[in-house]
Amino acid sequence: MMNVQQSLRWAQAQLEASDSARLDAEVLLAFVLQKARVYLYTWPEAELDNAAQTQFERLVIARAAGEPIAYLTGSQEFWSLPLMTNRHTLIPRADTECLVELALTLAPNTPAQVLDLGTGTGAIALALASERPNWLLTGVDRVLEAVALAGRNAKALAINNATFLQSDWFAALTDKRYNLIVSNPPYIDADDQHLAQGDVRFEPRSALVAPAAGLADIQRIAVDAGAHLESGGYLLLEHGWQQGSAVRERLSAAGFIAVATHQDLAGRDRVTVGQQP
Repeated sequence: MMNVQQSLRWAQAQLEASDSARLDAEVLLAFVLQKARVYLYTWPEAELDNAAQTQFERLVIARAAGEPIAYLTGSQEFWSLPLMTNRHTLIPRADTECLVELALTLAPNTPAQVLDLGTGTGAIALALASERPNWLLTGVDRVLEAVALAGRNAKALAINNATFLQSDWFAALTDKRYNLIVSNPPYIDADDQHLAQGDVRFEPRSALVAPAAGLADIQRIAVDAGAHLESGGYLLLEHGWQQGSAVRERLSAAGFIAVATHQDLAGRDRVTVGQQP
């Protein structure tokens, strides 16, 4: 058996190709031991039992093969919320938090109906619901397993103003109207070389890739959203950093006003917003 310090050294050697080998090793070991990472520094001589050692080695080998930490541990933090994750959904990313920030800035803190299209883990809907208890959030996803996961996240976080249902974009929503619609839809082109790199290799392609150079789902949402938005309501779409101009064109063509693109923390185009006249 190895102790904590020895286990971390072994793991780092296995993960040497990673830019975050030490962090990956610590996160995985803390997960296996069900301890905070500070425990690893406080008790470096603590020995792992056989079960923990076996589990840790299995996770490290999987990580060395490229599997995302969020899938290996089954969790990812977003907007300071601990979210359960699985292979049926995208892994929530910090870039998407700028969409949450913009939504909170644009929409008044008064009772509102808000729709999250393609909710996945429920990250966007739950972040907004946690900040605006007087908003009623509806998250929809085409994938039933994602809907179930989002519901479990809401229950685990004791967030009661968010509900989730299965729908292919607006298909199951009939004539329901909202004050705010948000979405992080698939927007990557099928030929994008980044699909063969990093975590996205393991994420569901259906949540990443869209036809028409990644713009097909954005186009569909832009065309259909107007029938589901109250006058003065907003549509917010996350997209790729090179798609700002194309998304603005589609929102304007669909009749939205005050169309504008906002940047993420790295200064790249990330979210485009349009207002219903």
